[in-house]
Amino acid sequence: MNDILAPCASLAARPAEIKGSRRYSLAALRNLIAERRKQAHFRFELKRIVTDNPHLIDDIGLTREEVETEIAKLPFWQR
Repeated sequence: MNDILAPCASLAARPAEIKGSRRYSLAALRNLIAERRKQAHFRFELKRIVTDNPHLIDDIGLTREEVETEIAKLPFWQR
């Protein structure tokens, strides 16, 4: 017979891999979003520096290839 109407197993009876699924706290999610925003801001400023003052790239210790790689990570509408 179908077991569609059978009661679901309780949370305690679930396997360990399901219990350990990725659950983030609100603080961890907030920190992740803040870190992504910092990275995006850094890349946007890096692009601005390259277009306005390309000689400053050497001062911050990056090569032209590294700068181009970071700028390529910007969304297409900001490149």
